[in-house]
Amino acid sequence: MSYVGPPTDRADLRSRVEKALASFLAGQRARLAAIDEALAPVADALESFVLGGGKRLRPAFGYWAYRGAGGVDSDQVVAALAALELVHASALIHDDVIDSSDTRRGAPAVHRRFAGLHQAAGWRGDPTGFGDAAAILLGDLCLAWSDEMLAGSGLDPHLLSRARPVFDQMRTEVTVGQYLDLLAQVSGEASPRRAIKVARYKSAKYTVERPLLFGAALAGARPSLTAAYSGYGRPLGEAFQLRDDILGVFGDPARTGKPVGDDLREGKRTYLVAAALAAAGPGDRAALHAGLGRPDLDPAGVARLQQIITRTGALRRTERRIAALTAAALAALDGAVGLQPEAATALAELAAAATSRAG
Repeated sequence: MSYVGPPTDRADLRSRVEKALASFLAGQRARLAAIDEALAPVADALESFVLGGGKRLRPAFGYWAYRGAGGVDSDQVVAALAALELVHASALIHDDVIDSSDTRRGAPAVHRRFAGLHQAAGWRGDPTGFGDAAAILLGDLCLAWSDEMLAGSGLDPHLLSRARPVFDQMRTEVTVGQYLDLLAQVSGEASPRRAIKVARYKSAKYTVERPLLFGAALAGARPSLTAAYSGYGRPLGEAFQLRDDILGVFGDPARTGKPVGDDLREGKRTYLVAAALAAAGPGDRAALHAGLGRPDLDPAGVARLQQIITRTGALRRTERRIAALTAAALAALDGAVGLQPEAATALAELAAAATSRAG
């Protein structure tokens, strides 16, 4: 790569995004309190969830695409981009309900939190059902609030209208991608090609490409630069999801915030799993099918499946694909005409951060 200069200050941007989110959520807390005091746990849960972790990759990709196209920094732009985190929160909350996940970022998932609230209060009915229903509503609330935060960011309405189609398309894609993921689990379809499509729409596009195009639209980027952002964002988004898939099977729970092997217990038909199934012999394939989707899969069972995935070469194949996709993304970035140098440096750094083995 040809980028030079000092590293960009991602920590400062992250702090500004979190400040914008905290301010917005404080206003929503007051709004909920005015409706009913029983909504205090909703405000508590959403503040804890939204502000409780995350790399803030989506606002970062959007911000540096905006700056790379000549956009001028402002708190209003940062607030608009922070709305992407509420879309992300909605997707995560709903995903945890669908997958019956116990934890997220090392804390109880939202549906488990509300099931615990039900139990502690001694309310009538099923705590699990209440927790699931509450989490669905909180996820919906985050999606609605993403609209409010974007509209209330203070940006010129003309700029917002220019970027709005990208924002809308992103929210559609992540929702239908979630459905395709659910469908793959129940149908058992596990081809690498299908796994790539699911990953692209469930996570890759809304993590990298759409935030880039959102920032580009806010800045009024030229079509050639917008095309370069897509050329960078599409392969990088897929590489990001492939890294996440590896971490879901082999990752350190202290870093991922979820138990090791959770993707196996949930029966995720990821590219990693699809590659293992495609390369496995009859015995290993039968063992994979028997273990995938078993909520009671114990550590020994997880270790057996990890060994099969490694033995089939699927882990090595996935690592090679991550490297190739990342290289393609950086090549597209290197060829971007009109991209501001500081943004080029930042986007190269973000590529490394998004595909890091550390999780």
